[in-house]
Amino acid sequence: MQNATPMRFYHATRFLFPRSYHLRIFVICFASVHLPLVAFLVAEAARGEWHLEIFMPLLLATLAGTVIAIAALGALLAPIRHATVLLSAVQAGKRVDAVPAGGKDLAGQLLAGVGMAAAATAARIDQLTDEAARDLLTGLFNRRGFIGAASIRLMAGRKAAVALLDLDYFRLVNERYGMAEGDRVLQDFGDCLTENLREADVVGRWGGEEFVVMMFDIAPDRARQALDRLRHRMRSSPLVMLDGEPLTFSCGLATVNDPDNLESAMRLADSALYTAKLAGRDQVRAAPVAE
Repeated sequence: MQNATPMRFYHATRFLFPRSYHLRIFVICFASVHLPLVAFLVAEAARGEWHLEIFMPLLLATLAGTVIAIAALGALLAPIRHATVLLSAVQAGKRVDAVPAGGKDLAGQLLAGVGMAAAATAARIDQLTDEAARDLLTGLFNRRGFIGAASIRLMAGRKAAVALLDLDYFRLVNERYGMAEGDRVLQDFGDCLTENLREADVVGRWGGEEFVVMMFDIAPDRARQALDRLRHRMRSSPLVMLDGEPLTFSCGLATVNDPDNLESAMRLADSALYTAKLAGRDQVRAAPVAE
């Protein structure tokens, strides 16, 4: 009952413009401001006398007060109106980046509450967006996330080398050691990529045991050298042994300098990877430059 008490007058006045809270307040304000004038008219009528020298100034003062009161109320209700618009956007799952700061009064508290809700919604949107772009097993970008991140950087006009890496004979890891060990190897290989490549490079899991790397502002021969160093590291610090030999990877490398050419560059890298597989695996093969 205590929670319902403050709402009684609100509900009792809903018949006045039920769809407009502002107009309801304005009507109540208009009626309240005119009470002295109405009381004066009733008193004058009861006495049967009319004093226009009193009535006219009172009427003008009442009208002026009404205009001032309505204008002031409209301005005071602006934060509530703005908070309602922002809250509707938050409820719709939209990002609200700028919430005006208020004072310590009720309007300020309302805006602060909307600001906190907006910040929580924005954080959740960022979290969901990041999760949708990430591979659950390795934490690297998935295919969708990699394409998005790489395209954004390429839009800045940066030249890059893109590489597809495929773990050689990975199927045997699952067959001999089990799926859990296979997952561990994939995770460790993803960590190996991020730890041994530059922080500015984009690393992702393309699918299965195939990974993708985009290295920016680097000449093709330098990119190939970096991948060869990684390949040698895989031999010196094996992730797993197969028939007495460390697990290796094959790699296809291509260059790209425009997001519109990313798809064709990926095809070139895939073709180079296929060539590396046919040539005996455990090697890096470069493709022609993507035009």
